[in-house]
Formats: sequence, C-alpha cells, structure tokens
Amino acid sequence: MGCDASGFNGLTRTWQESLGQADLVVAPARLLDDLGRQLKTASPGGGPALLASDGLIPLLSRLRLALERSETVIVLASGDPLWFGIGRMLLHHLPAGCLRFHPAPTSLQLAFARLGRPWQDARWISLHGRDPEPLAQALQQRPAALGVLCDPYQGGAQSVRLLLASSGLEAAYHFWLAERLGHPDERLRCLAPADPLPSDLDRLHLVVLIAATPTAPAAETLPLFGLEDGLWLQHEDQPGLMTKREVRIQLLADLDLPERGVLWDVGAGVGSVGLEALRLRPQLQLWAIERRVGAAALIGTNAARLQVHPAGILEAEAPAALAGLPDPDRVLIGGGGRRRDALLQAVLQRLRPGGIVVVPLATLEALAPVRQAMEQAGLRVGINQLQAWRGTPLGDGTRMMPLNPVLVLRGRRT
Repeated sequence: MGCDASGFNGLTRTWQESLGQADLVVAPARLLDDLGRQLKTASPGGGPALLASDGLIPLLSRLRLALERSETVIVLASGDPLWFGIGRMLLHHLPAGCLRFHPAPTSLQLAFARLGRPWQDARWISLHGRDPEPLAQALQQRPAALGVLCDPYQGGAQSVRLLLASSGLEAAYHFWLAERLGHPDERLRCLAPADPLPSDLDRLHLVVLIAATPTAPAAETLPLFGLEDGLWLQHEDQPGLMTKREVRIQLLADLDLPERGVLWDVGAGVGSVGLEALRLRPQLQLWAIERRVGAAALIGTNAARLQVHPAGILEAEAPAALAGLPDPDRVLIGGGGRRRDALLQAVLQRLRPGGIVVVPLATLEALAPVRQAMEQAGLRVGINQLQAWRGTPLGDGTRMMPLNPVLVLRGRRT
C-alpha cells in the first residue's frame, strides 16, 4: 500500500483500521516508531507485529512464513509500490496471486501538484543505484520539465546540480528541491545556482527541473566565444536542436573568419554559430537562414541579447532564399537534409575566390556526396571528426560522458 511521507496520518480512516487488524505491518524503518505509537493507540489488543522493510533477506523470510500461516500482511511503501518501489521485488520473490497493490500519489505527482504545474510533458529519471548517463542525455534534449529521483548515497541533489553545471545548462532551468512530500514538515524551494544545498537536506528528496528563459546576459561578462549552451533561447517545440558548445568552437575555427566579408549561416537553428561569429568579427555581414516557423524572431532575440547585429535573418527555405543575398566569403551549412545536394550546389556557384564552406554532418553516409561535390567544384577539402566528452559526477568521482560525434568537412576555394 502506498503512502506519503506522513505515514499513518496520511492514510484514510479505512486503511488505518486495516493496519490495526493486520497480523503484520511492514514499513520503512523511518516510519516504524510513529506507526508503533499510532497502532498501539488504535488497537486495544496491542496491534500487529511490525517489521522494517529495509533488510531484504529477513523481510522475505518473514513474508514467506506469513504466507504459510495465512496471515494478513500490509506492506507500506512510498507513493506507488510499482513505480521504482518495493512492488517489483515482491513480485519477483512471492507468488503474484497473493499480492494486491494500492498506490498513493508518487513523489513526482506530489511535486508537480505543489508547483501547480501540469506534468503531462514532463520526463523523469531515477538515479537510485543507476548510472547518471541517462540524465546527461535527457538534459541534452532540453525537456520542458524533468523530475529526478535522487539517490542520497550517490550524491543526491548535488549530483544533479553538478551535472546541470557540466552541461552548461544552469541558466536554462529552475532548480526545485522537494523534501518529505506529504509530511507536515515538507519543504519545496527553488535554489539559484549560487545557493548552497540545505545543510539539513532530508534523505527523502527529489529534484524537479523546470525550463526557464535564461536571463539576458551582460555582454561584457561573456567570454569572447564558446558561450554556454544554456544561454541560448530555444525553439519551444524542438528544444536541444542547436550546435553544442564544443562543436561551435570548432566550426568557428574552421570558418577562419575574415575581418570583413559576407557570412551565410544556412540552417541557422537558434543562430548560435553565426551570432558568435559576429562577436568575433563585428564587421562581418551575417545572413542567417532558417526555415522553422518562428526562427526569425528567435534568432533576432538571441542577437539582441548578445548585442550583435546580423545583416539579415530569413525565415525561408534554402536554396531559394539565397538568390537575393550578396555572394558569400564564408558559408556554414548546418541543415539541408535531403535537399543538401541542391543547397551545396547553389552555394558552390556563388562562393567567392578564397571562400570557405564548412559542413558539419551527423552520419557517415552524408560525407561522400558532400566531399565529391566540393572536390568537383575545385575546392581543397579537409575532413575532421570531432568527438567531445563532458565530465559528469559519478558518486565521489567524475565520469566522462560522450556527446554525439560530428564529421566536419571544410572546403576552400583557391
């Protein structure tokens, strides 16, 4: 039977009476003292026997004995026993026909209820005895809301915080810390990145990350390039589809940006590469082209936040959108998909002498036709594979988590 952190007092009267009539009540050790007092008061005959559920071997031995004796046993568990709870273990070791499950709201449900936020779009990750890699991968997809069930023996909320920082996403999320949900002493608070975790943080806690609009940065406090991923505003319907910091740095280097000239950023996404190029070379003419609805407004807002000024932002399909633009000195092709061949041909026809085209690719199959088209156009072609890892917390140490590898083709017109 599920319950919240308040234990006996959070149950209905019917279930309180059922506890008193049981032969054996099993519960987490933290609830046993209170249960003993409550059941002694409610049961004139002394009440049921009590057993902590924390020790697996003695628990299973006693439950098997209860089955042999046809005793009535109630096992209390936090939230839904079949959602990261004791239910799975009971089903594995005991006959399913002797078990009945009665869930209570999970800690995740309670957290969103306290926040007053719908949670049908939320994702969740459990870190209880698990590798942090799924959490790192989930953060790269920039979910609108993410609940994290924390393991106090592997760093708890601090592990989530360190992983959020290593992903460069501290500015992109509100960090909610929820403790002892359902208990009279429950706590729910939002911590800023600089706030320390409570010194009396309860072991029974979870973290909820809610996507937030990053505060507009003070341009003078930002690095010259290589801005954190969390500083960029995203497309709400496709969060996470942007060039990651490590790849962005490499692409900016491969573009070999001139002091003046024309830069086309085709498939600009949120504008991250082109806008960082303007921070490096303010006198460049940047033309950002992106076909997604709302792209022009988003890229324009990101540009204003960084105090840079593109020559133009086009919310249109390439290659048709390129016709009215000045010939480029530098081109980054970040999109194209099935139209990449036609797009690349349109770019190669317009590229000025000495110009450079850079094409990042996610698949091996796309490499050969792009390379062939560049070489046939007389460009000198170079190929690199970029593989980056980010350090993420793992217990008391650090584990290196890989980002997706990227193939980068660079062609220069001689």
